[in-house]
Amino acid sequence: MAATISASMIKAPVAARQQTALTQAKTAKPAMVSNVNAKKTNAFLVWQPTDNKFFETFSFLPALSDDEISKQVDYMVGNGWTPCLEFSDPETAYTGSQNTERMGAVTSGYQDNRYWTMWKLPMFGCSDGSQVLGEMKQCTKAFPNAYIRLVAFDAVRQVQMCGFLVHRPPNCTEFQDPSSRSIA
Repeated sequence: MAATISASMIKAPVAARQQTALTQAKTAKPAMVSNVNAKKTNAFLVWQPTDNKFFETFSFLPALSDDEISKQVDYMVGNGWTPCLEFSDPETAYTGSQNTERMGAVTSGYQDNRYWTMWKLPMFGCSDGSQVLGEMKQCTKAFPNAYIRLVAFDAVRQVQMCGFLVHRPPNCTEFQDPSSRSIA
């Protein structure tokens, strides 16, 4: 293979072109950096740590409407995932020292308290959001003071693919509206 490569195939001007590009880069003026836009954005707000707890995906947003939840279910079903409802009372919904058993002094916390009580069985064969909304209403009626979340499982990968709250207890105090979650 090496014998078939001739000297005419090697192009020396490549090095010259690279050198020219480097020379141009050295002579170009540096870009001006300004913080004028930083004053107009809300990206630099300070998070309010008191009574400002979050759950999974979308928990930083206001409550989702039935139509928005239905669209999320359509996305789950479209990906071949199985929707499932879970619920938990407010005392055990969040990870805390009183309801978590840790295996060592240092843990990531990610696996702690990830299992809530399942509402019925996973919804195998679910084809649209209205089926999940009906089950949500039944679960909310049975447990009005519980947190209820919708999760989706991938049977092929054997993992939970997404999860988000669909109901907060009416008397919960550890949640703030997104407009009041920042100090500054």
